[in-house]
Amino acid sequence: MMEQILTDPTIKFRTRIQNRRVSKVLPETDYRVFCYFSDGRIKLYDARPLIEGGGVFSRIAETGVFRDTCTVMNGTLAWDVNSDRDPYACIDLDPDTVYEKAVNARNPLSRSA
Repeated sequence: MMEQILTDPTIKFRTRIQNRRVSKVLPETDYRVFCYFSDGRIKLYDARPLIEGGGVFSRIAETGVFRDTCTVMNGTLAWDVNSDRDPYACIDLDPDTVYEKAVNARNPLSRSA
């Protein structure tokens, strides 16, 4: 994993940039999303608090819309709410935030039936 540490002499703290990217998503029916990251980890992100908070996320509150528009755009978990793949018009989340708030998960596609 590539990691950069930025230091500004006028600021008294350091910022770590992890360069994490989401490569694949698999939405569930309960507002959770399996996110596959560029470092090989699979995380399960719970978007329920965002949905319950309303605002821009009210556009994806219906479970069908949540699942049908869930995708990867801009290197992260996103919802293509206009169905036009416009990277500026989607709802997307910071990939480091998704990584940090999600829990480690097993690959749901490798579960035996």
